[in-house]
Amino acid sequence: MGRSSPSGTEPQPGATGRLGRAAIGERLAGFIYGTIVVLSVLVVGARAFPDDAGEIAVMVLVTSAVFWLAHVYAHALAHSVSHDEHLSWVELRHIAGREASVVEAAIPPLVALLLGALDVLSTSAAVWTAFVLGLVVLGAQGIVFARVERLGATATIGVVAANLGLGLVLVGLKVLVTH
Repeated sequence: MGRSSPSGTEPQPGATGRLGRAAIGERLAGFIYGTIVVLSVLVVGARAFPDDAGEIAVMVLVTSAVFWLAHVYAHALAHSVSHDEHLSWVELRHIAGREASVVEAAIPPLVALLLGALDVLSTSAAVWTAFVLGLVVLGAQGIVFARVERLGATATIGVVAANLGLGLVLVGLKVLVTH
């Protein structure tokens, strides 16, 4: 099944740059969304399991997987309706792969939490490391966006600050909830 442009027509030769941007944008959205979900779960998990990084890791993994499934399901239905066709397995696999960045965003924080579960780090250190790694992912995604959009230094700083601001609001919430 060929990929269509937003207007519903087949892509023109030379349009691959735009399609590349679309793919980058979709992955970027998944990483940012997935990271925000993970940071939110960390807030709740740190409160619910202050001494068990393994339980928090399970919460992060399960929540990320559930949100990934919800995204795949919603986008699969949207694709079927918008293209007025039954969804093929090929298209479903494509959607699942495209939305995988929602789960992939959980990997850095999960590594920190697993180090806590293995007693390499204390649970508190693991949670804070997971938060820092989430903030690093948000900052990196802000830089990716700025580079793709060819933004100048001031705009890049603004985008990175906005991404980090979202994450820092969740860090503040964690401090409020757990102290």
